[in-house]
Amino acid sequence: MSTSTSGTPNPSPDGAVRRGRGRRPAEDVRADALHTVGKILLHEGLTGLTFERVARQAGVSKTTLYKWWPSTGALALEGYFHSVEVTLTFPDTGDIRADITTQLGSFVTLMTTTPAGRLLTELIGQSQTDQDLAIDYRRLYSSHRRQIAADRFTIAQKTGQIRAGVDVRVLVDQLWGAVYHRLLIPDEPVTEAFAIALVNNLFDGITPR
Repeated sequence: MSTSTSGTPNPSPDGAVRRGRGRRPAEDVRADALHTVGKILLHEGLTGLTFERVARQAGVSKTTLYKWWPSTGALALEGYFHSVEVTLTFPDTGDIRADITTQLGSFVTLMTTTPAGRLLTELIGQSQTDQDLAIDYRRLYSSHRRQIAADRFTIAQKTGQIRAGVDVRVLVDQLWGAVYHRLLIPDEPVTEAFAIALVNNLFDGITPR
């Protein structure tokens, strides 16, 4: 294995990272592992993920991985969250409708153009019979994502863009809940047009003017 000019070890031909004997900080080891997991998941999906492969490619011991993640599902869930966190960031331009349209569109694109959609439905399915995974799913992903969306709506509510008294958590369910429904029960496609229609129905209402 060669070393880059910056002193960072280069991957071996098999994709494994060979590192020196220096002990790395735990947060760096964890970040390397999650980065590796995210790359595997978003390129190949859940079937390509194993503890052995992550350990080899990230230069992390399997013992360390098992200490942090008791199952492949738990490892996949946190790796997934780590890899999509930036993509699913909520913008704050001051225009709540534009910001929600942007974020919901990013979510739909991620779910339909990468293995992320299939991966997420698989993790949700596994969480029905894996209590530890279900707890991690709520803690790391669903509750966290819901709170971020609710916080963005709350800011808009405080600036008068959303009527006082509206339950912002219900707004979250109306938008993202509808997308999850189509992902899990694919009777109808998840498209950009669908995302835009959800936003339009929410902000414009459905009763005649």
